[in-house]
Amino acid sequence: MNEPELLFSQTLGCDLFTLRLNKDRRLARKESSFIASALKRRIKGEPLQYILGETEFMGLRFKLDKRVLIPRPETELIVEKAIRLVRSYGLEVRDLDVLDLGTGSGCIAVSLAKFLPEVKITATDISKEALDVARENAKLNNVSINFLQADFFSIYNLQPMTYNLIISNPPYIAEAEIDSLQPEIRYEPRIALNGGADGLDFYRRLAVEIPCHMKEKGLLVLEMGFGQSGAVKSIFKMSGKLIEKESIRDYNNIERVLVLERA
Repeated sequence: MNEPELLFSQTLGCDLFTLRLNKDRRLARKESSFIASALKRRIKGEPLQYILGETEFMGLRFKLDKRVLIPRPETELIVEKAIRLVRSYGLEVRDLDVLDLGTGSGCIAVSLAKFLPEVKITATDISKEALDVARENAKLNNVSINFLQADFFSIYNLQPMTYNLIISNPPYIAEAEIDSLQPEIRYEPRIALNGGADGLDFYRRLAVEIPCHMKEKGLLVLEMGFGQSGAVKSIFKMSGKLIEKESIRDYNNIERVLVLERA
């Protein structure tokens, strides 16, 4: 479904087949007014997901606005891999503890909770505004998640905890590159994009802070940016605390997901 079809189908509350079947239908004044306003906003570069106030991820509906990053299709690879990993554990699924670091809209945590309802999931973000959106999405999809505002493991009730699986899609764009990206990026929260001078700041923090919060044979699943896989792997190899288990390429044959195990 292309953008015009998505805009019209969402506005008219119908699926693509119905939209195409009734392509000669006249729009009501309210509908035409919304579409005209939406097109003006889109021409200025505002992402369609923010204009519509929602998006789809893993086949689920998520509310969205400028408080959170727009989920990308590539991030579904993290969720799909995490589901396979959890299902491969010999332990009872309900005994597994999963942590989503930097949850944003909650797309990863909510999707995992939906497909793995017996797993105990904690999701954190430094942004209270992002957590408000994530809580809305958990309620929208009827799942239970423990949401906490924290900068990594900065609050007490996270510090003593260990997890079977930790997932993170951290900010990984180099600060100097953000303003040169496509116009849509300017609408997204900078805090969710800025990975420091070289885009790798958060991977360095993860390599130091995460191992002591992982159970024996615990796993870490990470998303990486374009061309970063070598540098990210080197960071974790130098730490000596995590061993690379697998890397996964996205739909464009780019190494996008890294799976590591506690040494």
